[in-house]
Amino acid sequence: MTQDTLSDLTQRLRQFAAERDWERFHTPKNLAMALTGEAGELAAEFQWLTEAESQDLDPARMARVQQEAADVLLYLVRLADKLGFDLLEAARLKIEHNARNYPAEQVRGSARKYNEY
Repeated sequence: MTQDTLSDLTQRLRQFAAERDWERFHTPKNLAMALTGEAGELAAEFQWLTEAESQDLDPARMARVQQEAADVLLYLVRLADKLGFDLLEAARLKIEHNARNYPAEQVRGSARKYNEY
């Protein structure tokens, strides 16, 4: 099995939308709203599960989680494409930002927010 690059995935999503004449619907607002909805559907798969259950999903639930996670990813990639930013670069910058806000030696083992320690 080959791994798609983010660029390949972006191109496939562009083609998918173009073939269906969906470009007019894929506005940043609409994509952000769809992304939020799909994130909610992903979260719903874990609602009411215990911590242990959430870490040991049965095959049917795992399949649904994979589908919802894929929906989140696809809408996020599409949103970044429509807004013209490099999603991987944005992620890299965010990790660097988080590293500054959460120095390992200060926050190790703590779930507190950066302004609470």
